[in-house]
Amino acid sequence: MQRIHPSARTRARRIRWLAVAGLVAVTAVIAGVLGHLVPISASASASPAASLRASPGAPRGAPGEADGVVRGGTTVFDDSAPTVARLDPELLKALRRAAVAAAEEGVEFSVNSGWRSPRYQDQLLRKAVAEYGSAEEAARWVATAKTSPHVSGDAVDIGPSRATAWLSRHGAAHGLCQIYENEPWHYELRSEAIGHGCPRIYADPTQDPRMRQ
Repeated sequence: MQRIHPSARTRARRIRWLAVAGLVAVTAVIAGVLGHLVPISASASASPAASLRASPGAPRGAPGEADGVVRGGTTVFDDSAPTVARLDPELLKALRRAAVAAAEEGVEFSVNSGWRSPRYQDQLLRKAVAEYGSAEEAARWVATAKTSPHVSGDAVDIGPSRATAWLSRHGAAHGLCQIYENEPWHYELRSEAIGHGCPRIYADPTQDPRMRQ
């Protein structure tokens, strides 16, 4: 049997000790990196959408079609879509009469939004506050669930731009009026407009007395 010199044993022990120490150091570095990843994940979940879901006052789950969320390709004739079917019946009749007349000129109406549930309206308002930075600025674009004519089924947002351009010229003849200058897509029923023209347009919803209820 070969005899190992004492100095060789010392060198071997030193090598093993260095290997163990290196492994411990690498483990510590990995643990530190993983520890730093935790706050990164936490901060990522604090995005506006995540904060909305986590808010104590927010309903669980995102609003869906039953709340008035519009699927692509919805028209004023789509009775299967709650956003259309739950509009005020007289408003819906006027919209369909106008859509038939517009179609004769090659213009099609799409519904971008119609009836909305209070839950959906609340979500839109929270998102608007986050986007515009304040409740005051958001109010120029999104009403509360209590005041919104969408929630009561008395308003519809029409697209595309060709359709709104057609309505701006011919809507009054069908009792359909643009209500807000900053929302050329937003139309409501004003039956008196058929004989007298549409009433004065508000600059934005904050000028509408109905929004101050």
